[in-house]
Amino acid sequence: MTLAQALPELAKPILFVEFRFVWIFAIIFLVHWALRTNTLRKLWLLVASHCFYGCFFIGDPFVFFPNLFAGAWDKLPIGWWFPSLLWFSTAMDYIVGVRIEDAKSDRGRKRWVLISLFINLGVLGFFKYYGFFEENVRAVFAWLGLTPTWEPLKVFLPYGISFYTFQSLSYSIEVYRKHLPAERSFLNLAFFIAFFPQVVAGPIVRAVTFLPQTIKKTVWASVDVRGCLTLFFIGFVKKACIADTLAGIVDTYFAAPQAYNCFSAWVAILSYAGQIYCDFSGYSDMATAVARLLGYELTVNFSFPYFSRNITEFWRRWHISLSSWLRDYLYISLGGNRGSKLFTWRNLMLTMLLGGLWHGASWAFVIWGAAHGIALIVHREWTRATAGKTFAVMKWIAMPLTFYWVLLTWVPFRANDTFVNAKNQPVRSLPDGFYEHQGDKLLHAKADLARAPLTGDWHTKGKPEEIVIRKVSGGFGTSAKVWGSLVLFQDNGRKSVVKNAAVALLAALALVHWFCARGWMSRWWRRIPDYAYAALMGVGVSLALYMKPVVYKAFIYFQF
Repeated sequence: MTLAQALPELAKPILFVEFRFVWIFAIIFLVHWALRTNTLRKLWLLVASHCFYGCFFIGDPFVFFPNLFAGAWDKLPIGWWFPSLLWFSTAMDYIVGVRIEDAKSDRGRKRWVLISLFINLGVLGFFKYYGFFEENVRAVFAWLGLTPTWEPLKVFLPYGISFYTFQSLSYSIEVYRKHLPAERSFLNLAFFIAFFPQVVAGPIVRAVTFLPQTIKKTVWASVDVRGCLTLFFIGFVKKACIADTLAGIVDTYFAAPQAYNCFSAWVAILSYAGQIYCDFSGYSDMATAVARLLGYELTVNFSFPYFSRNITEFWRRWHISLSSWLRDYLYISLGGNRGSKLFTWRNLMLTMLLGGLWHGASWAFVIWGAAHGIALIVHREWTRATAGKTFAVMKWIAMPLTFYWVLLTWVPFRANDTFVNAKNQPVRSLPDGFYEHQGDKLLHAKADLARAPLTGDWHTKGKPEEIVIRKVSGGFGTSAKVWGSLVLFQDNGRKSVVKNAAVALLAALALVHWFCARGWMSRWWRRIPDYAYAALMGVGVSLALYMKPVVYKAFIYFQF
C-alpha cells in the first residue's frame, strides 16, 4: 500500500518534468556552484536533498511547519515522519561500516554486516510487505468462514525506500568484502545515500562508485553542459510526451480487457512496453543529467534492452543498477553457478523471485519474477547444449522471440483486478480510489468503503450488503485474458482501443529507438555551432511542451 492510498489529498511528488522542479533545481544549482569549498558544497547538497525528499511527505512547508509547531497533529499528513527513516538508515550503516572495519575477527565483521542486513531488510520488509501478508491472512480466514477480530495496522510504503535501502546496503557489504574502506566522514556517506536526483527512483548507485567522487571538489569546466541539457531533454520527451501519452491507451485497456478485441491487446501491451521503458529510462536520463550538472556521475541504467537477443542479455540492458545489484550481492552470495545444475537453477530462481518481490508486494510480481527465472534457466541450458553450434535461423528470430517473451511477462506486471460500478460500467483502479472509465471522475475515497477479503468487492463501510464496486476478475484472471489474446489470438470482446495516432507513435518510437541503438543520432548535435544548438533546443522544447498531456503522471517506479 502506498501513501496515495492513505488519504484523498496528499503532497504531490516533485516530478522532474514539472516547472516547479526547474525552479527548485535552479536554486540548488546556483548555490552549489557559488560555494567555494567542497565541504560546503556537499553540506548544501545534503540539506537540499533531504528537503527535496521531505517534500514528498509533508506537502507545503508553509502549512506543515505551523501545524507541527502548534501541535496540531491531526492536521499533519500520514507518513510525515518517513524522511527520518532515511536518516536512520544512514546513521546505522555509518556505524556498521566503522565497526566492520575495526572488528578484530572475521566473526565480528560478519556479525556487524548481518546487523545491517537484518535492520535494513527488516524495515523495508515491514513497510513493503506487512499489508500483503495481512491481506493474505485475512483472505485465508475468510475462506475458512472465520472473521478476524484484530484491527489491521495502517502501514504505508515510503517513497524510494526500496532504492535507498539497497544503496545503503551496498556500502555495508562492500566494506565487509574489503572492496571499500569504511567511510569516516558522516557527511560523505549521508550525501551519497540521500543525493536527490536518484534517492526516490534510482539508479541504485553503489558506494564504491560514488564515494570516491565526494573526495575532490567538482570543477565547472569539466561539466558537459550540452550533453547534460540534451540528455535531460531526451528524458523529458520520453516521460512527458511518450510515456504519459501511451498511458492513456494502457489504462483504458487494462480497466476492462474482457471488453476488447485481440488487436487491442497487442496495441495495449506494446504501448505498456513503450510506457514503462520511456517512463523509467526517462527518469534515469533526467536524474543522470541533473547529477552531471552538479559534477557527479550516476550509474547507467538502460542500454536499449528491447534489442536483446536473449533474456540474459535483456537483464544486462534493463534496469542495470538493480540487475547487477541482484547478481553481485544476492546471486553470487547464494553460490552463483559454483555447483551442480540444480544448485544453479535454484540460485537463479531465488534471485528472480526476490527481484520480483522487490518491485512490489503482490503475487503478480512473484509470477513475473518466476517467468524471468525460468527464461534465464532455459537460456542457460540452451547455451550449454548448443555450445560450438550455429543456427542461421536464430539470427532472425532471437530478437523478436526475446521481445515477445518480455511482452508476455509484462502482462502480470501491469495487470490488476478489474472492477465495475453499480451500473455495471468498468472503473479504473488507481492508488487513491476508483475512477470512471471515461473522464477520471473520483467515485470514492478509500476511507468511505471497505473491501471484502474473500470476494474483493468494495462495500459501504459497516454495510457489507451495499456493494458499490464489484470485482470482475483478479490480477490472475486479467492476465489470463490478455495472454489469451497475445498467445491464442482470442477476442475477449468487440471494443477497440486502437487509434491510428497510437500505432503511428509506436512505429515512430521503434524507428527512433533503432536509430539511437545504432549510434546514428548520438554525435551530430555536438558538432553544430552553439547558436544552432540553442535554436534547435528551443524549437524542441516548444514542441515537447505542446505535445505533452495536460496533467503529468507520477513516475511508475515511485511505487517501488
